[in-house]
Amino acid sequence: MTRLLRALAPVVLIALLLAAWEIACRALQVPLFFLPPPSAIVVAMAADWRELLQSAWSTLSMALIALLLASLISQALALAVSLSVTIERTVWPLAVVLQVTPVVAIAPLVVIWAGLDHADRAIMALATIVAFFPIFSGAVAGLKAADPDLERLFDLYGASPLQRLVKLRLPSAVPQLLEGHKVAAGLALIGAVVAEFVAGSGGAQGLAWRILEASHRMQTAKMFAAVVVLGLMGAGLNTALRALEKAGLRWWRGR
Repeated sequence: MTRLLRALAPVVLIALLLAAWEIACRALQVPLFFLPPPSAIVVAMAADWRELLQSAWSTLSMALIALLLASLISQALALAVSLSVTIERTVWPLAVVLQVTPVVAIAPLVVIWAGLDHADRAIMALATIVAFFPIFSGAVAGLKAADPDLERLFDLYGASPLQRLVKLRLPSAVPQLLEGHKVAAGLALIGAVVAEFVAGSGGAQGLAWRILEASHRMQTAKMFAAVVVLGLMGAGLNTALRALEKAGLRWWRGR
């Protein structure tokens, strides 16, 4: 019974909010171009579902490729940092600068460098930059989180740096790595959408492009439809990564 209530609670809350939204729009006769009711948004989604799915896949594929690139680059760099204090002092300030720089500030530059005819390159580059730091930070913290007693045990047995890395530090970093990837996935999606907004139409026709197109035509219901699809896509990605995190932690605890 408790599990059922926990599962139904968010559904009931969302249903109540949507009902209040619908009733308020109809009672106050809010213009459709200003704030469409949920029913109008559903109609817009049903009318343009093919285009929305195509745009959603375009945005999601860019974000996933960027997440993969960010994962490979950040983990390789984190390994180098964990093996050398000099490399850590050299790389860490640059990583922090990338993390605190707003993506909207550098997006126009990246779009220009990539070329308007290659908007997909700019999208992947910006999403990679945004997703880099959470994975890098989590990997560095995880690689340094090994049990000190186990570190001394490895010293006692004369373990090589490679043995220490593979058999002690990498397994110890699993929880932080999984958490970093979960955070980075959402940021990669945000970076992809921001880059699409900056690129305009060009060669990028993701969900941000649908939102821009609808806004120019004052089709607010279509704008909301694209936002809803984007939110559902982000929630689905987060759910998938949570399941992956649970499986990864189960394996880690078993070890």
